[in-house]
Amino acid sequence: MKIRTLASITAASAAVALMLGGCAAGEGSSLEAEPTTDTDAVQSATWSSDTLTLDFATYNPLSLVIKEQGWLEATLGDDVAVTWVQSAGSNKANEALRAGAIDVGSTAGSAALLARANGSPIQTVAIYTQPEWAAIVVPAGSEITSVEQLAGRSVAATKGTDPYFFLLQALEAHGVPLDAVEVQNLQHADGKAALEAGAVQAWAGLDPLMAASEATAGSTLLYRNIDFNTYGFLNATEAFLKASPDLAQVVVDAFEKARAWAIENPEETAAILAEVAAIDPAVATAVITERTNLEVDPVPGDAQRAVLEIVGPIFVESGDVSSQELIDDALTVLLNDTFATRADPSRIAD
Repeated sequence: MKIRTLASITAASAAVALMLGGCAAGEGSSLEAEPTTDTDAVQSATWSSDTLTLDFATYNPLSLVIKEQGWLEATLGDDVAVTWVQSAGSNKANEALRAGAIDVGSTAGSAALLARANGSPIQTVAIYTQPEWAAIVVPAGSEITSVEQLAGRSVAATKGTDPYFFLLQALEAHGVPLDAVEVQNLQHADGKAALEAGAVQAWAGLDPLMAASEATAGSTLLYRNIDFNTYGFLNATEAFLKASPDLAQVVVDAFEKARAWAIENPEETAAILAEVAAIDPAVATAVITERTNLEVDPVPGDAQRAVLEIVGPIFVESGDVSSQELIDDALTVLLNDTFATRADPSRIAD
């Protein structure tokens, strides 16, 4: 175990616990161990749990960096078993969070709001990127040249994810009723395959799969709008935040270390993405350098709330959430700024 790291995290997590006492129910609780500067006491201290399970996803490049570098394992040592689970999309991350299969998971902001509004006890503890990761894609040679021409067509989309909500916003903005479009609910990779095989006429795509389809199949982006892309949300279950605020802080600290590393090393970050996603390094480089803003404030707050206040009513109109009241209630508890405010990447071991 890294004694220096444990000492600093123990002190920070105790402070976090005190702050959480005045927050919404479920945001955290105090630790049994009191912070101390005594070396012997620190050596005998333990983490709040001997396990930590979190996801990695190609749409969350910082998670790939942390996993590749082994920083969590180095920081937590032999006392905590770190398990990584791959999420194929925000919907899958939400399913795993709701089932308690992971403690921390990566989603788009829209998907986090959807899950919380529909009763999933999660909170957003950090923002990992501001991406332009969703757009409407058509195959090479498509006769479709506008969103309006999607009426009467079949469009692949993964419900519960940012590309799906991007599609809903795009249709609304162009006066196309949702029921005028046949939405094929396919996981992201399957949507890409369906588009390239001609099984659907358009796809609400997600990077890096979208960029790969452009490069290898000649697919084109029919409609882009960065304002319709919500932020990358790092979410945790309330049960985890209550039981293990120390480990939650370690995870957020690691994400801030990864952010600085990725900004400093864009080529290496792209190489990691290319390997995990099995895509061409040039495609991965385009995703990282052209469609991903890593230099974003990690603290969840007003910027994210403003985006979600626009998306929320669309959920109600589409029937994905039964009432605006549920949206409003979710917005009051979803964003938890405690951990990102206190983030300190220096507490993470190399």
